[in-house]
Amino acid sequence: MLTEVISMLKDFVPFLLTIAAVMVALALVNWALRRRWRDNPEAQFRFQMIMLALTLAGLLTIVIALPIDETLRGQLLSLIGILLSAAIALSSTTFIGNIMAGIMLKAVGHARPGDFITVNDLTGRITEMGLLHTEIQTEFRDLVTLPNLYMVTHPLQVVRSSGTIITAEVSLGYDVPNSEVEAILQQATNDAGLTEGFVQVRELGDFSITYRVAGLLEDVKSLISARSKLRTAMLDALHEAGVEIVSPNFMNTRSMEPGLPIIPKAARKSDPSPGTKAEDIAFDKANNAEIIEDMRKSIEGITERLDEKGEDGVELTAHERTRLESKRTILIEQLQQAELALEEEERAGKGEVG
Repeated sequence: MLTEVISMLKDFVPFLLTIAAVMVALALVNWALRRRWRDNPEAQFRFQMIMLALTLAGLLTIVIALPIDETLRGQLLSLIGILLSAAIALSSTTFIGNIMAGIMLKAVGHARPGDFITVNDLTGRITEMGLLHTEIQTEFRDLVTLPNLYMVTHPLQVVRSSGTIITAEVSLGYDVPNSEVEAILQQATNDAGLTEGFVQVRELGDFSITYRVAGLLEDVKSLISARSKLRTAMLDALHEAGVEIVSPNFMNTRSMEPGLPIIPKAARKSDPSPGTKAEDIAFDKANNAEIIEDMRKSIEGITERLDEKGEDGVELTAHERTRLESKRTILIEQLQQAELALEEEERAGKGEVG
């Protein structure tokens, strides 16, 4: 009896050693890849794909090492192949679909961390783009996680970093001349800090005309504040010009002196205090993610510059190489500090929630 137990244990020794070897190998590869690609903007995708492939290979190695009959082992491998095929077929619209969508989003490069995007009714800035999901920070500072499959199956609107057009609408009565309205609203776009402003007539209603005011905003990071600033400038410009922003029907129902305009009394203007911008509070993580992404791109560009030769085939001079290497070292240190600060901020946020 003891001899049979010892013989059985001997049969399982190679199997147990194989499991241990696979676990150690995966841990070493995980450590090595994280250390090697920590400054590479593509590391997250490459790392996850390589670890997924190695994990599957390790699983097959463990199955092959099982102390069982060859026929049974072949049947077991066939069963695993069938299960994998079934899993891929059944998960093509979920797990595998999200992986493929994540690869597509990264390959297209239409959006990156820090960008303002709109997906359906959700608007915010990208804080993280992973293999399975994309994280967005809304104007209320909340973090929303969207599956990558959702991102590629719905219209994705990305605000261009070179500038975007912001708009606002207002309805005015037919008694106000159109030329006067256009001049007033055009001035409002200038007061709001927009360039290339224009005014459109959007609708001729039964009682009022709907105007759309638009202008180019070059600093897209202040998108939310700029929209509010444009509406404020429109309000001030119309009131200063003596134009009522009310429906004509209102004059038939108010119990006031005939002809009395509904305009606030003139107030002395004062320079607005700097205060806190909404974007600084709402998009703190998105701002940090954008800074980190820019650092990674800069490091990648310097590395490529150090690896390549000049157009005439001549290597970089010693002075230029030293300068670029010193700049890369500084950027790597700043990147590590920024990533550490971001991780600490996330841990603190989770602690507050918990």
